[in-house]
Amino acid sequence: MKIIIGSNNKKKLAELQALLGEYGVELVTPASLGLTLEPEETGATFEENSLIKATAFAEAAGLPCIADDSGLEVKALGGRPGVYSARYAGENASDGEKMDKLLGELEGAADRAARFVSVATYRSPDGVTVQARGECPGEILLEKRGTNGFGYDPVFFCAEAGECFSEIPAEEKAKYSHRGRSLALLKEKLKPILEDKNA
Repeated sequence: MKIIIGSNNKKKLAELQALLGEYGVELVTPASLGLTLEPEETGATFEENSLIKATAFAEAAGLPCIADDSGLEVKALGGRPGVYSARYAGENASDGEKMDKLLGELEGAADRAARFVSVATYRSPDGVTVQARGECPGEILLEKRGTNGFGYDPVFFCAEAGECFSEIPAEEKAKYSHRGRSLALLKEKLKPILEDKNA
């Protein structure tokens, strides 16, 4: 069974291949099929944006697609930046600029509770849809720490790990990460579909 992923990110490809390899799934990227579409993420939730991406690639490739949408929700900011996490400080802002804006908005805030959220969606060309949500609770630090990770990792303290996301190795971070959790749950939900396709 061949599945397209809604990304050309090689790390995502490897992560999904490791999860789904036991089912004989062959994962392909849009680039490997010559697809260059960039679906416009107009949804108000991670669920909606993940579905938009998965549907667009499934229809363009004529293959089932797995896509995810993720971001950071901060309690004191009413859930922002949320679905706008990637473009929080402008379309081409660097990770540093996004973190600086976040820390600036939270200056003086007593409640710094936050969570990373990821929603993974499986969508087939004939409309079969399966979604899974993963969350990682924590809080926003007063300043950046660590050298690992990307995005908002240097200002996110993971409550369960007891460390900042940018201070722990990638393989350890995977145990707690929102994306790891959403993909693991999606795998469980997809078992009947994947086993049937390989029957």
